[in-house]
Amino acid sequence: MTTWLHQQRLEAVRNVIRERGVRSILDLGCGEGDLIARLADEAGAVRLVGVDLCARSLARLQDRLEQGQCGRTCHVELVHGSLLELPARLKGFDCAVLVETIEHLDADRLGRLERSVLGSLRPRTVIITTPNAEFNGLLGVPTHRFRHPDHRFEWDRGRFRRWAKGVAQRQEYEVRCEDIAGRHPQLGGASQMAVFDLPDAAGQNRAA
Repeated sequence: MTTWLHQQRLEAVRNVIRERGVRSILDLGCGEGDLIARLADEAGAVRLVGVDLCARSLARLQDRLEQGQCGRTCHVELVHGSLLELPARLKGFDCAVLVETIEHLDADRLGRLERSVLGSLRPRTVIITTPNAEFNGLLGVPTHRFRHPDHRFEWDRGRFRRWAKGVAQRQEYEVRCEDIAGRHPQLGGASQMAVFDLPDAAGQNRAA
């Protein structure tokens, strides 16, 4: 993926966060902190937690934080652990974000992720982005390959939207999906985004 497309993904997520006026954010699968770097100085944000299974990535992110590369406005905490077994102390957040994360899991483990995040933690808003397989040809990706060797799947927009609607129904959220990171008139964007809200969550977040 090009840097420009990655920046477009992060900007799309930040726009949703701004619309909701959230004050506490979980970055699930935070990696080395590209999203955290954008959110740490976000107006109104008071708590930001990054969670990742890769200790090496968290160490690099900790270095970025200590060097002041991610802003200093809100408190940032890093947690080493699996997204499938998130601690109960992470309940009560306004928003949880998974940027290009779900495709790194085997598809048969998505049910555990769904129950861990939306079922147990119940953030008011959950934002999930994932590659749009329809766009791969424009990126020079052969039809028999994924964009990254660690990807377990890559869905077209129809498959992603069916999954997102099923999650919303099971967990009693509302959901909307949209193309992000470039827009082709037939193929959509390089990525796609689902935004899950608990009923009336957007209004509650703005009022907080």
